[in-house]
Amino acid sequence: MLELLPRLRRFASGLARDPADADDLCQMTIERALRSREQWLPGSRLDSWMYRIMRNLRIDEARAATRRGKTFVDADFGLCIGGSGAQEAAVELSDIDRALVKLPDEQREAVLLVMVEGYSYKEAAEIVGCPVGTLNSRLVRGRDALLALLGDTA
Repeated sequence: MLELLPRLRRFASGLARDPADADDLCQMTIERALRSREQWLPGSRLDSWMYRIMRNLRIDEARAATRRGKTFVDADFGLCIGGSGAQEAAVELSDIDRALVKLPDEQREAVLLVMVEGYSYKEAAEIVGCPVGTLNSRLVRGRDALLALLGDTA
């Protein structure tokens, strides 16, 4: 499980849109995985199981946040704080992060799982819980939307 932590954090950052929320999501995922470890089937992929846990937690949190109402903190708060050197790369990553945030959740999940995490379409579809064709459609729309959004910043 410790070996998965960097990948889980990266996926959480992409889903949560906020660094603090991403850390919380990652922590909740590990906590739930440890509490539910008897539900994991030995021989099955631990990473896929944990990604599904994280995705479900994110959906639950999003629904709860909607019920609680709007937050008064800007979603981009703190994204550009700190960092030294490699300013051009940091700006490009910041542009990509802002573009990812604008994607619908389903498209962002598909892009993160396939393009960032390197999962096959079939594996990503299993994690998300949809048919491969649906995942492919989400990925194509998400990739096209990203290109359009990033084209606006160039």
